[in-house]
Amino acid sequence: MMEFSEMLVHGISLPADEEYIAAVADLLASEEVRSMEQYTQHGGTTCLRHSINVSYLAFRYCKQQGWNAVAAARGGLLHDLFLYDWHDYERKPGERLHGFEHPRKALENAERLFELTDVERDVILRHMFPLTLTPPKTKEAYSVTMFDKYCSLMETFRRPVLVLRPAAQSV
Repeated sequence: MMEFSEMLVHGISLPADEEYIAAVADLLASEEVRSMEQYTQHGGTTCLRHSINVSYLAFRYCKQQGWNAVAAARGGLLHDLFLYDWHDYERKPGERLHGFEHPRKALENAERLFELTDVERDVILRHMFPLTLTPPKTKEAYSVTMFDKYCSLMETFRRPVLVLRPAAQSV
């Protein structure tokens, strides 16, 4: 568990990290991205909160390593942009289970809404490795993949990932 000061951006609670906020604020301005708040992802954690957790941890790690932290942050925020409740989703004929299908759906949604870099595409499409057999091509995608597994486990067992202390600022 990591503690940070909180900043509100478009009504969403984020770590008060100016560089991170600059990287993702335009994504959070999207109604579709904010709509992830209505879906439960793991335990009691919403899809949006899970994506913020993954995005921010990957951002910090990639920044520390000298990698493309902005692409990790943006791809991490969009990696689960599938926009449905996977717990009661009825598959269409020919669809595989959610774990195999949702990276492609998230990528399609993200490409419809935003211009993505190749690294951001790799992050979104390959984050379910090794469940999906094709590994990521980039270090940033491996980072998001690793933090996705960590956050999923913590959230499933209802353990805090990021603790945000209220602050007076908002954007």
